[in-house]
Amino acid sequence: VLQSCGLCLTRSVSAGAGPPRVNRRTTEIVVSRYAVTTVQSSVWNQLPITKEAAFEVDLPSSAFISNFTMKMHNLITRRVSNHSPSKNIEKFRVAVSVPPGARMFFSLSYEELLPRRLGRYELSLGLRPGQPVQNLTLDVSITERTSISFIKVLPLKTSRLSGSKITEYKFYIIRYSPTLQQQNGVSSKGLNVDFIVHYDVDLRDLMGEVQVYDGYFVHYFAPRGLPVVPKDVIFVIDVSGSMIGTKIKQTKQAMGTILADLREGDHFNIITFSDKVHTWKKGRTVRATRQNVRDAKDFVKRIIAEGWTNINAALLSAAQLVNPQSTSDRLSSRRVPLVIFLTDGEATIGVTAGDAILSNAKKALGSASLFGLAFGDDADYLLLKRLALDNRGVARMVYEDADAALQLKGFYDEVASPLLSDVQLTYLDDQAFDITRSLFPNYFQGSELVVAGKVKPGVKDLKVSMSATDLKKRVNLENDVLILNAEGNESADSLKCSGGSEGISSFVHRLWAYFTIKELLLAKLNATDPATQRLLADKATNLSLKYNFVTPVTSLVVIQPDEDEAGCWWLSGTEAVVLQAGGQGSNPTCVDGDPHFVVQLPKLHQNLCFTVDGSADDVLRLLEDPERGIIVDGHLMGAPSKHGAEDRARTYFDRLTVSSATGGSGDIMITLSLDAVVVEGEGRDILPISQQGSVTRQGVTVTVDNHRSCWIELGRDVRFLVLFHQYKHPSYLQMAHLGFYITNGRGLSASTQGLLGQFQHADISVTAVTDHQDGAAHKAATLARGILRWGSEHTAVTLQDKSLKDSVRKRHTGRCWVVPKGEVERLLGHPYESYVVDHV
Repeated sequence: VLQSCGLCLTRSVSAGAGPPRVNRRTTEIVVSRYAVTTVQSSVWNQLPITKEAAFEVDLPSSAFISNFTMKMHNLITRRVSNHSPSKNIEKFRVAVSVPPGARMFFSLSYEELLPRRLGRYELSLGLRPGQPVQNLTLDVSITERTSISFIKVLPLKTSRLSGSKITEYKFYIIRYSPTLQQQNGVSSKGLNVDFIVHYDVDLRDLMGEVQVYDGYFVHYFAPRGLPVVPKDVIFVIDVSGSMIGTKIKQTKQAMGTILADLREGDHFNIITFSDKVHTWKKGRTVRATRQNVRDAKDFVKRIIAEGWTNINAALLSAAQLVNPQSTSDRLSSRRVPLVIFLTDGEATIGVTAGDAILSNAKKALGSASLFGLAFGDDADYLLLKRLALDNRGVARMVYEDADAALQLKGFYDEVASPLLSDVQLTYLDDQAFDITRSLFPNYFQGSELVVAGKVKPGVKDLKVSMSATDLKKRVNLENDVLILNAEGNESADSLKCSGGSEGISSFVHRLWAYFTIKELLLAKLNATDPATQRLLADKATNLSLKYNFVTPVTSLVVIQPDEDEAGCWWLSGTEAVVLQAGGQGSNPTCVDGDPHFVVQLPKLHQNLCFTVDGSADDVLRLLEDPERGIIVDGHLMGAPSKHGAEDRARTYFDRLTVSSATGGSGDIMITLSLDAVVVEGEGRDILPISQQGSVTRQGVTVTVDNHRSCWIELGRDVRFLVLFHQYKHPSYLQMAHLGFYITNGRGLSASTQGLLGQFQHADISVTAVTDHQDGAAHKAATLARGILRWGSEHTAVTLQDKSLKDSVRKRHTGRCWVVPKGEVERLLGHPYESYVVDHV
């Protein structure tokens, strides 16, 4: 069985003139498709002044960090953060100040199981050091128990030239170590390329490969040579106004290629939707004859993007095609029903509540598999993920790049050739337990199904069975797997040849934990009952802590040594995140959107959310601490009203000011607009948001990172974050705006006031209450009811799922105790007008 690892390398950069000397080494060990990647970098500051060194690693979105270490004597500052994903990649970044002559060492390890797609495994290493590197080395070792059928190292440039086909070997080492001259030959600014390796394994047994080590097993199921089963495929395409321009052009281009690739045994149809839904062929799918394909291409060419986004109506229309009133034709021919759903936005008309859309789709789609494609950052990816989980499919991001048409076509190719449906892999109950997902709706050509579990002590033969439906009938197979000791295992022997570190030989153990955590997190995402969500989160947290994985329910904790010890920071083991509560890993107190306020309170175990209807050109006092001399004001700009709610004004912040009385030679004034940050006081500095930069004045530090975020540190225990929200192809409703976050307010005094500031030390509590009179329709939006108490006041609130933004993820669903609009003024204690000031 084969396993490949996808890895991306580190990027180490130091700001300022005269870059320090940087060395970098990346090692990736792949054992039966389970990859452990270690990225190491050392920086030597040869300048006479202290400079910042940044260690940045592109992490595949499916990977878990398992270790992080940084070492240096006399380290001054540190910062650890995770940033928003980009093109299946997430950023890990640490920035430290390095004194003159000092050396800094970083090491990061992460682990993942890479899927097989289109008949191959891909290792992708991003080589982007930002400068020529004195010693740059990349080592990859691949070990498989079965023979590697082919391996290709692609050229560094984007042209995909084929390498030689190599057979009969089970172990390979690949090394790349370009000289400074070779790096400069690519670019004087250093490498900015992807190092990519493709390979596959020779898997001849129809049952696949089962490996057992130390009481754990993994089963790789990827049969070759099966006949392709015809499909009923419905293409559902968003043609709302936000698709205008490049996105609709790329979608048309991809559809032209996809339609040409349909097999004549396939049936298909096309649905386009905005505020209205248009079906190409009413009431049915049609056979993919040459004439029908030509007609469909002509239909696609005539598509025009305009209007709003009615996701619910589009899904119901697709369901009518895959589940017509008479299903005898499809059942007799055993065509596989697939819905490929592409959208670039959120539901803006018709049914817009996520839970209602999910419920309607699940009832209507039946046995069809839904594959969601979220086109661009503004798409409701969370909703598509939940739709796919509910309906036997997967969701994928399509990034707004020049190759978006290729991304769309590539995803279609993955699901274009179904070979089996309703695949059940079974392991006798008295032999195996704690088994990961083993029932799969479909098996597609070029993919692989993976199951892991535990084997009971004393079992000598693991009995494995498989049942599935192919082109003509139900197929049943059985196999006995002889369990060998690891010392005599062929794969373990080959691992020793690879020079793998201690512990990698028990990769099946960690692979089981990796898979189990992934499945628990997916189950939590799709659960609606709070108690079930908590139980799943607890299980995922416990496993993450046991295996030292940094996951969405744990956080990276960097431990600083005592002053008398050498300067070494390390990952001390992951720490549990208290979900939806104050403290590390939760959302900060913030105002972001139209303006939507989210407050984190020490005694409140969920967010408190309320909305203030502002007026364009008003300036709001968000925070004022008279003891610290800190003031934050925000200027509101008007925005178009939503369809059907024209009487309600919409506003966003387009300008913020943060002033701080430092007690020095003058105050510091920070002005943030949509394109720059201006710092005044002892001079005037301008930081464009399009590039990284940092300014320090009288103990106040303002930093713009490369993720459109600005961090403002006002001395001890006061830290703000401003997010610059911008859209590549905005719809009518989407406007660039600013979001303000109090990420650390412990240093603010008890006298702090303002729309946000007054909640920093407020004594507020919520008590859940039971309401037996909830209507079924109301329950879809309301998860619980409660009483919010502050001082001698109280009001009724409801617990709801809300779409939130924060500094880690651009948009996600979070739970909020929502304050009714009519009670917001009473909660604030003052009318809206009292927060309006004369200037920003």
